[in-house]
Amino acid sequence: MRTVFSLLVDNTSGVLSRIAGMFSRRGYNIDSLTVGVTADPKYSRMTVVVNGEDQIIEQIEKQLRKQEDVIEIKMLHDDKSVCRELILIKIRANASDRQDVIAISDVFRAKIVDVAQDSLVIELTGNQAKLSAFINLLSKYEILELARTGLTGLSRGSDDVTFLD
Repeated sequence: MRTVFSLLVDNTSGVLSRIAGMFSRRGYNIDSLTVGVTADPKYSRMTVVVNGEDQIIEQIEKQLRKQEDVIEIKMLHDDKSVCRELILIKIRANASDRQDVIAISDVFRAKIVDVAQDSLVIELTGNQAKLSAFINLLSKYEILELARTGLTGLSRGSDDVTFLD
């Protein structure tokens, strides 16, 4: 079962290493990990995606709660959160392919962010299903490079927002 953890952590050096180390020491695989500073520079938000049975997820949550840098843990459920990922994809596109690639990009509301003589770089943000469908449609073209940010997300509404001093 895929689980998305949203962690509010102290924005100090070594926090990422300690959290990632906790996963590796216990043999848990991280499918996706994103980290960024919040509106308050004292804190960072980490989004960690893992797969596992309920018992494993429960263990991960318990271990995360023991980490001194972790201020708050939320599990982001599909129906109660907004999760997105960004991809940049470079496609070989000569003059004859260019219009088709642009048309596919338009359908997905992707942005062409770079045009070269023989390639296009496309930016797309969305849920993982949307990104996978986009990549699948572009698979008939030569994908030169692909970069994914990993999932990031927030819970919906303001009911469970934690206000810190």
